[in-house]
Amino acid sequence: MAVIVSSPKPLSVSPLKASAPLGGALAFMGMEGSLPLFHGAQGCTAFALVSMVRHFREAIPLQTTAMNEITTILGGMDNIEEALLAITRRAKPSIIGLLSTALTETRGEDVESDLRAILARNLELSGVAVVYASAPDYAGSLETGWSRAVEAMLRELPKPAETRTRLKRINILPGVHLTPGDVEALRDIVADFGLDAVILPDLSAALDGHVPGHYVPTTLGGTTVAEARSMGRSLATIAVGEHMRPAAELLAERTGVPAVVFDRLSGLEPVDRLMVTLSSLAERPVPPRYRRQRSQLVDAMLDGQFVFSGRRLAMAGEPDLLVTLGNVAAEMGAEVTAAVSATASPHLDQFPAGRVVVGDLDDLEAEIEATGGCDLVIANSNARQLAERLGVPLCRAGFPINDRLGAPHWTTLGYRGTRDLIFTLGSQLMEAASHQFSDSGGGHSHDHPPFTAC
Repeated sequence: MAVIVSSPKPLSVSPLKASAPLGGALAFMGMEGSLPLFHGAQGCTAFALVSMVRHFREAIPLQTTAMNEITTILGGMDNIEEALLAITRRAKPSIIGLLSTALTETRGEDVESDLRAILARNLELSGVAVVYASAPDYAGSLETGWSRAVEAMLRELPKPAETRTRLKRINILPGVHLTPGDVEALRDIVADFGLDAVILPDLSAALDGHVPGHYVPTTLGGTTVAEARSMGRSLATIAVGEHMRPAAELLAERTGVPAVVFDRLSGLEPVDRLMVTLSSLAERPVPPRYRRQRSQLVDAMLDGQFVFSGRRLAMAGEPDLLVTLGNVAAEMGAEVTAAVSATASPHLDQFPAGRVVVGDLDDLEAEIEATGGCDLVIANSNARQLAERLGVPLCRAGFPINDRLGAPHWTTLGYRGTRDLIFTLGSQLMEAASHQFSDSGGGHSHDHPPFTAC
């Protein structure tokens, strides 16, 4: 059981976490015909916009209420109303995700009451689902904003099932640590069991890098509002990541649909549990292709154990990303000697390390030096200077990744995704200058190409 330690520094020297409003905007990006709207100053929106554009390399339809000195003092209700009307008339969105920022939260604006009054006196907004989520910058991080936005959508959109008849379908609530590639892989797994899926939010349909045939002023795809409203007719809900547990419980309470929460879907045992769950829901056996993929993963674990065994890893990221990558590495025989989380989370005590520091990348560097170095650093692109100073390779994971192509498509979910993750990390360990790899693998000495995302 890991000990959770908060960094004693009064400031962030080398920031690790992204803001909660950014996480909330990402969640709304997974809805079709959506326009996220930041209630704050233009600078708040500009920074989040640049971060998402550099990570996904796609057009990001992010809007702002453009608060200034005067409206910050007098109140931003008029700004919200003007922005909602302008967006509706110009872009005709299906859903607008209104997100607070530190500026308006610090002032203490009652946005929910303001929004009710605005919707009551503007009938042209009646055809748009306007969802408000409180996610100030000073509370939590990317995970916090994502989960709060998803909870806000689940409070407003799904309706209790009007009939006891359930559709042959499941709800999926993916965590922010899952890439569009992960979500797409999960959808394919569900489909192979003969089940449909409503994924909320669905970045695999909105930020998967496809090119539209015409200009679209809103998001390019995702879950429709109609699909979200019908989530109460599904057989069950599968949530991925502990930060999605409150959303899963809220949906179960509102609709009566039972929920199952997976802390991760990378690794042999968690994917086995997913297969058993889907097999039970679909009332059919696990498809043969997944039995073969499982065998391939077992072989990859045998191949990789001699590379991972005794190796020292350092990692930093959001809590659920740390839990996923840390447990896979530990199961392969590696030791996580330094770990830094962007924010505190109760389930971090299950992380396979002696302690986890809640801090920034400067704290990660200090932890690495205090524990005698490491063989590989796993973190986002902002850790590249740290890795260069220490002379160790960096495997990029999390948000943002702005110096590599294809980061949104990196898949670590399922048997195949776990296999590719093992190959990725193992290949980098083999390439490390300090690693003298012995090709004595008990018959498992195949060569596997490294994954280029790192």
